[in-house]
Amino acid sequence: MTMRHVILEPAEEGGYTVYCPSLPGCVSQGETRADALTNIKEAIELYLESLSAHNEPVPPDIDVEIEAIAV
Repeated sequence: MTMRHVILEPAEEGGYTVYCPSLPGCVSQGETRADALTNIKEAIELYLESLSAHNEPVPPDIDVEIEAIAV
């Protein structure tokens, strides 16, 4: 099992959008935080399976930092 960082964002229409910054285009959603995390786990698994099936390299996970700045 490998670990991947994901980012959860509250969606304007309710629920959550979640994505994995180290896997471009790997995005999911859910009505609850738990649903979103379950769904992104499945999306990541499918993404990695697709890379393997196409003999593509698996990108390493990346550390994510979030900062608030005044603008």
